Amino acid sequence: VMLAAANKFVVVIDAGHGGRDPGAVRGKIQEKSINLGVALALGNMIKENMGDVKVVYTRNRDVYLTLNERAEKANREKANLFISIHTNATASKSTTASGADTYIMGLARSEESLEVAKRENSVILLEDDYSAKYEGFDPNQPESYIIFEFMSNKYMEQSLELASAIQTQFRTRAKRVDRGVRQAGFLVLRKPSMPSILIELGFINNANEAAFLNSKAGQRKMAESIFEGFKKYKREFDKKRGVAVGD
Repeated sequence: VMLAAANKFVVVIDAGHGGRDPGAVRGKIQEKSINLGVALALGNMIKENMGDVKVVYTRNRDVYLTLNERAEKANREKANLFISIHTNATASKSTTASGADTYIMGLARSEESLEVAKRENSVILLEDDYSAKYEGFDPNQPESYIIFEFMSNKYMEQSLELASAIQTQFRTRAKRVDRGVRQAGFLVLRKPSMPSILIELGFINNANEAAFLNSKAGQRKMAESIFEGFKKYKREFDKKRGVAVGD
């Protein structure tokens, strides 16, 4: 029995950065392209294998979107899940750091997590009038992040469940260093009213990791891992709702 479109589970896949915002760049490798490659591969896997899921991309090509536009699209689509895909970098030219981590919204518990959030949030500086649009938020001021301590996150448990399932896959399937599930104050996770996660696939300023993430095979491996984690999450989701679960 085909489910009516209204009953479809909606997942919004957000390829971070794009257009005039390349994200992290090292040499010829640009974060925006890695993110998009993985996002499209993931979307295709879901479309091919899960007929009861509707895939929505915030962007499916190289265009610029604000953080608010990404979140608003998820809310408009009444999404059941928001997955934002990014690539990590440290401030130095190169790094020995490697591995993937998945973030849920909250107050950063470490300096490192705060730095990642600052870097991702600083894209709002490309917008005119960003201070008004983001209620006076200054991505570079640690005190701006205190808002995340007081935000009730009623989707935390589900976000955590999905993040953990994906991290397991990164470790076992993609053979990545598992940097775990973390919390930090990402603006893009603040507005969506559904379980939401932000993935950092690996480090663009680690030469080996960048080469892997910039390859079709690497992007496919990462997409596959996210897909398998999502599939596990969706099975649990259906079970809780008493929906008959196939394999």
